[in-house]
Amino acid sequence: MKKITILCILLLCVVTDTMAQKTVTVSGIVSDSNKEPLIGVNIIVKDVPGLGAITDINGKYTIKVEPYNRLVFSYIGYKTQEVLIKEQRSVNIKMEEDVATTIDEVVITGTGAQRKLVQTGAITTVDMEHLMANPSSSVVNALAGNVAGVLARQTSGQPGQNVSEFWIRGISTFGAGTGAYILVDGFERSMDEINIEDIQDFSILKDASATAIYGSKGANGVVLINTKHGKSGKIKIDIKAQTTYNMRTITPEFEDGISYANLLNESRITRNYEPVYQPEELEILKNGLDPDLYPNVDWMDLLLRKGSWQHRVNLNLSGGGSTARYYASISYLDEEGMYNTDKALKDDYNTNANYRRYNYRLNTDIDITKTTLLKLGVSGWLSKRNSPGLGDADVWGELFGYTAIRTPLLYSNGRVPAVGTGNKTNPWVAATQTGFNENWENVIQTNITLEQNLKFITKGLKFVGRFGYDTYNNNHINRRKWPEQWSAERSRDENGNLVFKKISDSSNMHQESGSSGNRREFLDMMLNWERGFKAHHLNATLKYTQDSYIKTQDLGDDLKNGVNRRNQGLAGRIAYNWNYRYFVDFNFGYNGSENFAKGHRFGFFPAYSLAWNIAEESFIKKNWKWMGMFKVRFSYGKVGNDKIRHNNADVRFPYLYAIGEGNSYDWANYGSSYGFTGLTYTELASDQVTWEVATKKDLGVDLALFDDKFKLTVDYFDESRSGIFMQRQYLPGMIGLQGKSPFANVGKVNSKGFDGNFSFKQRFNQVSLTVRGNMTYSKNEIIERDEANNVYPYQMQKGYRVNQNKGLIALGLFKDYDDIRNSPTQKYGPVMPGDIKYKDVNGDGVVDDNDIVAVGATNRPNLIYGLGLSVKWKGLDVNLHFQGAGKSQFFLSGKCIRAFSEGQWGNIIKGTLDNRWVDADTAEKLGIAANEDPNATFPRLSYTDQGNGNTTIYAYTNNYRNSTYWLRDGSYVRLKTVDIGYTLPKALVNKIHFNNVRIFLTGTNLLTWSSFKLWDPEMGSNNGEKYPLSKSVTLGLSVNL
Repeated sequence: MKKITILCILLLCVVTDTMAQKTVTVSGIVSDSNKEPLIGVNIIVKDVPGLGAITDINGKYTIKVEPYNRLVFSYIGYKTQEVLIKEQRSVNIKMEEDVATTIDEVVITGTGAQRKLVQTGAITTVDMEHLMANPSSSVVNALAGNVAGVLARQTSGQPGQNVSEFWIRGISTFGAGTGAYILVDGFERSMDEINIEDIQDFSILKDASATAIYGSKGANGVVLINTKHGKSGKIKIDIKAQTTYNMRTITPEFEDGISYANLLNESRITRNYEPVYQPEELEILKNGLDPDLYPNVDWMDLLLRKGSWQHRVNLNLSGGGSTARYYASISYLDEEGMYNTDKALKDDYNTNANYRRYNYRLNTDIDITKTTLLKLGVSGWLSKRNSPGLGDADVWGELFGYTAIRTPLLYSNGRVPAVGTGNKTNPWVAATQTGFNENWENVIQTNITLEQNLKFITKGLKFVGRFGYDTYNNNHINRRKWPEQWSAERSRDENGNLVFKKISDSSNMHQESGSSGNRREFLDMMLNWERGFKAHHLNATLKYTQDSYIKTQDLGDDLKNGVNRRNQGLAGRIAYNWNYRYFVDFNFGYNGSENFAKGHRFGFFPAYSLAWNIAEESFIKKNWKWMGMFKVRFSYGKVGNDKIRHNNADVRFPYLYAIGEGNSYDWANYGSSYGFTGLTYTELASDQVTWEVATKKDLGVDLALFDDKFKLTVDYFDESRSGIFMQRQYLPGMIGLQGKSPFANVGKVNSKGFDGNFSFKQRFNQVSLTVRGNMTYSKNEIIERDEANNVYPYQMQKGYRVNQNKGLIALGLFKDYDDIRNSPTQKYGPVMPGDIKYKDVNGDGVVDDNDIVAVGATNRPNLIYGLGLSVKWKGLDVNLHFQGAGKSQFFLSGKCIRAFSEGQWGNIIKGTLDNRWVDADTAEKLGIAANEDPNATFPRLSYTDQGNGNTTIYAYTNNYRNSTYWLRDGSYVRLKTVDIGYTLPKALVNKIHFNNVRIFLTGTNLLTWSSFKLWDPEMGSNNGEKYPLSKSVTLGLSVNL
């Protein structure tokens, strides 16, 4: 019994000692390589659930842990470290900066994340740090010149509508959609309004091997965006606030009133018509003696502000434990328009083009088990955009059309002047006194993702399932009113009073509203297996997708609008590499679309790619150790496009016919009527229509040298787009279609080009230097197109670019009447010396539309490039980014370029007529210098009235044909971004319980170099009548707690 008692006591002591040793308290300090304490370092116990710990402002931490467990120390930008806890109670850690190599770099693809080392397709990974330096309200505006493979341009600066359009490797079709397929967190969504601070990864998929897995939607390239998710640890708070002052880059300036009046007289005298203004009237105008009848109003200065303010605030919170993590964000954008407003209406409503937007996002990750991860996401935005009652388009049309001498702002008796109704009122009234419009957009996006590790079946097997449900609603209310408007006659009555003619009665405020909306559902299931067997590495993916889109509002009476648009697809990928040296990759997409008839609904789109990493060869490793990667890639494959369009509208169910009333026949005898209307085909069925197919080839090189100090990626691409959707409008009448035109796959376009990017990084003591650049060039050619045959091949679209500029070839100006008599007859109205002389291309002695040929390129840039420089020294960082565009031309046109082509409706852009042709007789009459130079930059003036309140005279249209005379180069280079920031020392910010504080000053579009000076060449406008682009200065603060 005594022995048993002693044994029990010993066992109790052992158990007590074990209990006492269950947890120990470990503390220490975490610092960087400069021995500065790091605040906010996460410390967790590996494979043990719990919140863990985080370092304080002094880099100190305390955590309880069981002996013989590992502590994991992690911090953004530093290598994660693990420490085994045995007997020690104090553990100090020195964190090392994490310098990722090209081999370790991760690329986001259609089948998930891959290391760049094993990538065989043409994929560009976007550095978000460079994009976030641009303070624009849309991430799309930062793509041009930053991302290889993307051709982009911004065509408007209007708040809420200032989003760039972009194409991946250019345009390769004219019968279907040209936009890229955009996926956000795996679901097809817009990236125009996404909060740039929410983006974690951004990739551009360009060739067939990368996009074939998307089958019917990958023909125009794919954009993949992954948003941020939380990491385990205590809560992290990021706040970013910035204020921007926006100015216009280039705004056209107009001639003042007296200059305009003199030019107006010249335009009539030089064509042998009476002048509009007599000398005494010009004197009254010059001295401002009668502002009612002879005003001189600077409408541009009156209506437009010098600049406007933009404010943006963003708040991110992230954190969680080992079983659940979260990321939440909210942002607010307030962007003012450039219009002045009537202060008397300030308390009633706002007529400025203002834009406000709220973005929100919540991503939650939950570890249901060690092998099961559930991801929940909710995001969206709510925006409101204002505009003047007549709308923005009319405001700019009036600004460009309403001349300084047309009417005063208000007549002296308070009456509102106008020269007509609609957009013929004066710009100030149109912008401030015609009411206001409000447009709301509300988007809610929800998604759920389940990731299941199936290693219990076989090692490396994983399942990912996604479901998404999105709603979009757009509502607008237009509140319109109209003041009573008058026009004064050119002369006063016998008592010296103004003689008025009423233009329109007043209209009290009234409103009209409308709405539109849609709903989308997505289902995506993917099975992935990845395994390595010594030097052999295998990867296989099988993916099923389906999606549905339906309009929920504004359906109209067409039953098709209430039918879901559905797509379904099965895709797969098999990849193999030997020792990360030789790579083979096969992808396929098998997709179905309800746009096509049975038998044509499903398409098979295969692709393969090969790669050889020469740097992994033994002779390279032995002799050229400075070569980290030298990979040669080739891919070939096909992808489809089912987004068929006609006249800028989507076409649905082209395989269905429609029957309606046709012609009538009178069955009565002569003198009577007994008619019946029969039925006929109003739409023909095109049941053979199927996929537009893009066959793509790509040859690329990835290079990394000198420990990744220099990196280069270059790709050459060749694409053939066949089966382009078109309406057959040139079929002979003898086949009996009665003027109806069926649809068919008859077009073909070839597109070739190259894209690439490079970076060079070097450290000089405490100074870090980065130089980066990229370039994209694309050129297409129409091989086949449904068009009428032409005896002159140069007049067909076949053989030229999509949207090729075409016009007459100008040979200068006619010297004299002998030159006119000895030249081919021009069929565009009467000509005089000083008018444009055109080339008779076909040699028939006549200049007409048969002499129109391809000139220049297209008005969209075919070349985009960028060059950046970044310097960091201690807490100071400076980033410069230059962006340029080339291979773009456009024709000048419009009332402000073609002076007096619409009578007195239309200003004259300052400087355009300085070097005009002036004959000696007109010069003598007006007391100005003659200029009979046949190489003058503007032809002889002419005046053509088109019902704008004056006597109709003969239209001189010869000078206003699209021709090389009016062709301008749209190339430009601009200082896109200048970003200067200073990060406060940690020793200082830690004292106020912050982890990081950065103050920054950013300038965008500050300088532009271009041969074209009239308006911003990036807009691609032929008349400049658009809301101009902005240049801006931004002051901001970002804080991490």
